[in-house]
Amino acid sequence: MRKIFNDLLNLFFPKLCMICQTPLVGGEEHICLKCLCDLPRTGYDFLKENPATFLFAGKVPVYRATAFLRYEKGGHVQQLIHSLKYHDNREIGFRLGRMAGLHYRQAIQSDCPDLLLPVPLHPGKKKKRGYNQSEWIARGLNSLLQLPIDTTSLRRIKETDTQTNKPTYERWQNVQDIFSVVAPKELEGKHILLIDDVITTGSTIGACAEALLTVPGVRVSILAVAIA
Repeated sequence: MRKIFNDLLNLFFPKLCMICQTPLVGGEEHICLKCLCDLPRTGYDFLKENPATFLFAGKVPVYRATAFLRYEKGGHVQQLIHSLKYHDNREIGFRLGRMAGLHYRQAIQSDCPDLLLPVPLHPGKKKKRGYNQSEWIARGLNSLLQLPIDTTSLRRIKETDTQTNKPTYERWQNVQDIFSVVAPKELEGKHILLIDDVITTGSTIGACAEALLTVPGVRVSILAVAIA
């Protein structure tokens, strides 16, 4: 009975692709297959140096870093990320995280992290938004990798001004000492995979890595859905 009702509902009110607005067919969720295939991949190799790793060179000694998609102003990836962050579309985060997981699963599992750690929001911002978009990306990754998601070991202790119009140097200065590690003993010797939505200059996720690297024996790798 429910299937018949859903079929009738889709007949009169079809679900549309978020990007091209064409009706979705069976098996498609949020984005049609054509638009999924057309999303701009970076082609970055998680196990080798790439433009994502270069952002942290000489600043933060991250172990590995990568980003799955290219983020361009006015592009489809920006449209998806904005829907995730500002329009309560958490399922997009899960879907994008799963896509990145499918792409990088073999590389990640070749030197498997101990845990996934989404970049934390300031408690005030999380309360206003209702969720942390990076946590939903981590959930999508976890659906494939089956690794623990740690949302308690790193805390954002300061809210910062918007980074949008700041040059690179000021962005890095703006995020100094904004994260604090909780119960560092539990992280000693761990390989942590930091998860975020978009890397621009790398300043925010770099500040996360800096805080975590104060714990003895920690290695920090980075995976973002997109890079600007």
